[in-house]
Parts: sequence; structure tokens; C-alpha cells
Amino acid sequence: MTQIAPRTHPTARLPLLREVYGRLLRGLRTRQGRTLAEVAARAGISVAYLSEVERGLKEPSSEVLEAICIALGSSITGLVGAAHRELRDLTSDGATGGRVLDLTSRVGSSIATPAEGAAPTGTLAGPARDAGVGTTVEVLLAA
Repeated sequence: MTQIAPRTHPTARLPLLREVYGRLLRGLRTRQGRTLAEVAARAGISVAYLSEVERGLKEPSSEVLEAICIALGSSITGLVGAAHRELRDLTSDGATGGRVLDLTSRVGSSIATPAEGAAPTGTLAGPARDAGVGTTVEVLLAA
């Protein structure tokens, strides 16, 4: 039987997205002084499931994440933005060698590293055209 030797130098890894979401949700809940039972009941999920989500053990659907956010008086947009900032900050130090998907790039969906002196990744301010409708809306993504 082959055994895998333990790593002598553990490599740094970025947290999984579910771990980041869980940490952020737990932080918000505890800052509000609310219990797992209260938030789970408002979100329509079990206490055990919410606990597993907060510990990063479950990969919740977007519907479940939205229900939890609403139960906490927040939004899925706020959660995704906070996760983006956390992951961006973890990769910007260069220790992990990771790159962040810049969702604000006008070039398209590509993995990009912000250029020197460029606006922070995740920030888009100004008018944006709603395709096909002809209306102008203001878009500001938190960074």
C-alpha cells in the first residue's frame, strides 16, 4: 500500500470561495449579535446547514446565499463584493502568485493584473449603457 508523505513545506493556497463567503457571513451575523437559529429561521434553512455554510463546508446555491444575506439585512451584491476585495487583497501581496478576474475590464472576461497606477480592480464608476434599451444607469461596484 502506497502512503503519501506529508508536505514538509506547505504551500500557501487561496481560500475557497465558499470559505470566504462563510467567514464573511459569520462575521456579519456575530457583529449583529444574532444566533444561528434566528438567521437560519429567517433564511428558511436549517441551523446545521447554516453552520456548515459559515464554516465553508458547504457550497450553497446562489438562492441560499441570497436568502442568508436577506436574513442578515444585506445583499448578495455586498457579499460578492466583499469576497472580491478579500481575495484581491490576498493575491495583491504576490505571496500566492494568484491573479484576480477583473470583472470591470472593457476588454472582456479575462484574467488580468491591474497596471501600475490603474484604478483599483473592481471599481467601475460612470454611466453604463443598458444594451438594447437605450437608457443610461450609474454603476458603481465596491472595491
